[in-house]
Amino acid sequence: MRLLLDLGNTRLKWALCDGGDWQSQGAVSWNEDVVLALHEAWREVPMPVAAVAASVVDAGREAQVAAVVSARFARDTQWLRTPAEACGVRNAYADPARLGVDRFLAMVAAHADGLGPCVLAGVGTALTLDALAADGVHLGGLIAPGPQLMQQSLLGATARVLVERPGRVLDVADNTPDAVASGCWQAAAALIERFVARLAPSLGGAPLLILGGGDAEALLPLMSVPARLSSDSVLRGLAVWSDAHSPLGSAL
Repeated sequence: MRLLLDLGNTRLKWALCDGGDWQSQGAVSWNEDVVLALHEAWREVPMPVAAVAASVVDAGREAQVAAVVSARFARDTQWLRTPAEACGVRNAYADPARLGVDRFLAMVAAHADGLGPCVLAGVGTALTLDALAADGVHLGGLIAPGPQLMQQSLLGATARVLVERPGRVLDVADNTPDAVASGCWQAAAALIERFVARLAPSLGGAPLLILGGGDAEALLPLMSVPARLSSDSVLRGLAVWSDAHSPLGSAL
């Protein structure tokens, strides 16, 4: 039984994995009292033999989570930092550690599921794009603000773009709230579609588009290219990696 931890920009997701089975899982927002919430969530869960984590947050929050793992389970947390190559996926970055570990693990999960060639779009605080060939070679990617961050940035940087209600996403808007929402969400969709079109020849044709992240489901109806949703890709990739690399081997 392994405890898998995904420390994302908005929230922490966790799962208890026993072989290929998910025994339990949950999520905690960074806006909550994380220490209290994790102690409560893990009060009745079985004791894991290992804790493996992937993080895109600061060292302070990592230390906070590791302290709860140690207090609750008497286990050290093993932190995965992005490698040059693992589990059949080869990182395109010259400095491998500069690629977000969440992006790398999403590719590991897709490769393990035999989904290459594909484009992976992570739709959350940031919008990340990665091209993955069928043989596991990462061709590179892009990073942009996610649609909600685009809206926040626009409203925070302008004096006269004011919204009094959440906007709707439309083809064309006749008011400011809908215009802001529509422009930002359609911009995200357009960037993804352009990336897919530009990378298709290098990927050998029309690649599979995989949408993950907290806003993936909301963006899916805006896509004009075929796409599928992927849930918990970082945790699933972490499970694949820990199966292959943990010194505990089959005991996990």
